[in-house]
Amino acid sequence: MPANPEQRSYHTEGPGRTAELGRRLAGQLEPGDTVLVSGDLGAGKTCLIQGICAGLGVGEPVTSPTFTLVNEYDGRLGRVRVAHFDLYRLDSPDAVLELGFDEYVDTCVCLVEWGDKFPEIMPSDAITVHIEIGDGTRRVLEITGAGDLVSDPEEAAP
Repeated sequence: MPANPEQRSYHTEGPGRTAELGRRLAGQLEPGDTVLVSGDLGAGKTCLIQGICAGLGVGEPVTSPTFTLVNEYDGRLGRVRVAHFDLYRLDSPDAVLELGFDEYVDTCVCLVEWGDKFPEIMPSDAITVHIEIGDGTRRVLEITGAGDLVSDPEEAAP
């Protein structure tokens, strides 16, 4: 990632639009890429990740691994492995590493809910997404390191 990666803001209205932004982000991802997703409870982290997984060709239901801590999926007809982490319940970087995080980072597309909890062990070139809750179902997503995802200029925040 460049020394000063570009940060862009996107507004979404409703879970479908948040998931669609995730599908567009998936088009830029390859094994070895990591996406760190943060935001308050109920902000839409899992919704965004469901969109990313759909864009990567995951055909099974995608749920947050709140208690299992990591879910694995096959995407793009088995050519891309996806590892979906939820770090909410973990209390140390060592606990994340004990899950085999380092091995996943090398071979999978890694999607990390609560990815801001342990920045010291996250890849330096990770894409970061912070989701803010707006009015109703409106969300503002601040994405760093993913380039320009906007195809509809109305989705870019002013």
